[in-house]
Amino acid sequence: MALSASSAYRMLHGIFAVYKPPGMRWKSVRDTIEMKLLQELNSLEQPAPRQRVLFLPRIQESSSGVELTKVVTSVPTLADHKLVKGPSYTYLKVGVGHKLDTRSSGVFVLGIGNGNQLLTAMYKKHYTKAYTVSGVFGKATDDFSDVGKVIEKTTYKHITRDRLERVLAMVQGANQKALLTHSHVDLTSQEAYEMAVQGLLRPMVNSPPIVLGVRCVEFSPPNFTLEIQCMHETQQYLRKLIHEIGLELRSSAACTKVRRTRDGPFTLDCALTHGHWDMNSITNAIEECRPIATEMSKEDTSMIWENDDEEDSMTKEERNI
Repeated sequence: MALSASSAYRMLHGIFAVYKPPGMRWKSVRDTIEMKLLQELNSLEQPAPRQRVLFLPRIQESSSGVELTKVVTSVPTLADHKLVKGPSYTYLKVGVGHKLDTRSSGVFVLGIGNGNQLLTAMYKKHYTKAYTVSGVFGKATDDFSDVGKVIEKTTYKHITRDRLERVLAMVQGANQKALLTHSHVDLTSQEAYEMAVQGLLRPMVNSPPIVLGVRCVEFSPPNFTLEIQCMHETQQYLRKLIHEIGLELRSSAACTKVRRTRDGPFTLDCALTHGHWDMNSITNAIEECRPIATEMSKEDTSMIWENDDEEDSMTKEERNI
């Protein structure tokens, strides 16, 4: 039995992740997914048009001659015809989680319908995120990326992996102090000790960007790649970090790639690539992420997690983003 449009719409409530390719704006990702879902919804079986009763004239022959009578007839209401009313579905409430700028790629979380409540919960939980960030030694640019205007060129042959790792240890140590400062817990308490041992010590309020961990995973001068665990960051902050690492090494560096590999509980394994931004893949992804959604809603008692049979609407401000 073919799935009806109304049944498919009721399945589009939840949270899922996609893989945002580099060079694509996050707004374009959201709008592309919304457009594809709307196209598929409107291509599915629609509710039958309402019927209305009419008394239509009919000529009837009898022994006494020709008589004009009226017959009760049920006909479709023209107002329900798709050529008159247009598509049944014209928008979906698609929200976004932690954003990625145009040059970045990686895990990008979206919510549909009531899943937008979970996006709010994500911000409240202050999840950590993981990135793979690549750089090149020997030049500095005005925007810290390799495509920016070159403002300085330097030598880099004196840089070794050991020197780089010492600088990374210094960066992590400085950020560890910031982590303790912004966590707002008594550092002499047992609670703080246990949280630190379990890796749970982190700010639960907005704070400056904090690097929780950084290590070199590839070193082939002038190119290098780092794995960075962080929170409250922006992709531009990570590019600037690459620039500052170059300065610490008495050289210069520009960022060549920023790729998010994890956003809280969402990883690359559950992120839909561009070829799978369709209704079937998205509904399956929503179902696979249901345990994550349940855990989020369980911890946040202010949330109501239920499916709404009525079509969600977006405010004018949301639609203009």
